[in-house]
Amino acid sequence: MSEKPVGFVALRSLKQGGADPALALAEIRRIYFKTTRKTIEHDLAHAIELLKSIASEDERDKAAVYMDGLSQMRSEWGAGGEAEKSAPKSRARRPKRQGKGQA
Repeated sequence: MSEKPVGFVALRSLKQGGADPALALAEIRRIYFKTTRKTIEHDLAHAIELLKSIASEDERDKAAVYMDGLSQMRSEWGAGGEAEKSAPKSRARRPKRQGKGQA
């Protein structure tokens, strides 16, 4: 029997019926706080599936802050695809201004 990663939820279990919105929100929150650079792609996909299972617009609004945070982490960690390619790699440093009495 193979072990599944900690926090793993099979996608088919999400599609079998409407999840309890409070549990889905709690799981999205848990994902937000536990995600790492290595797991961000899987975690974001998992959170999106959980978000889809929430029918109430009010409950979805509560999850929005965590979803935005996951998206930001994905972008910052370079897993964002096109956004990473279009971002400048480095900026030229301006020379320091010399004050009076410095040569």
